[in-house]
Amino acid sequence: MEEISLEPVTAGNWRDCAALTVHPDQQRFVAEVTYYLCMCHYGDTWNPLAVVRGGAVAGFVMWAVDDDGSRWIGGLVVDAKHQRQGVGREVVRRLRERLIAEPGTPNVALSYQPANTGARRLYLSLGFTETGETEDDEVVARWTP
Repeated sequence: MEEISLEPVTAGNWRDCAALTVHPDQQRFVAEVTYYLCMCHYGDTWNPLAVVRGGAVAGFVMWAVDDDGSRWIGGLVVDAKHQRQGVGREVVRRLRERLIAEPGTPNVALSYQPANTGARRLYLSLGFTETGETEDDEVVARWTP
């Protein structure tokens, strides 16, 4: 797999982020990246990152800090043409390591819809554990070192 990097969303790459698309059967599990970008820009919680692979934007992810110091991963979108190549796994692994390294971070959390079995498999294989918590209609899983 080509090396990936997590880079700030900028005036130079936001359009590439907004143009990302997933397979039709995944559309019910993720919002459009433009929605996530608006959450990041107009809210006070989420921080956007472009996933760059081979010099091109291949995905998007955002992160946040909760009141208890937990770091959250959200809005993970890997473009359809980059899926099934380990990109999503590498994004979660790298971002998890980056976030847990912050002083005072008790864990890294994320959430997903119960019907999203692909996401569930991925996150559990990376050591996240379902906690019994829910966030809106999603299952919460946490990773603790």
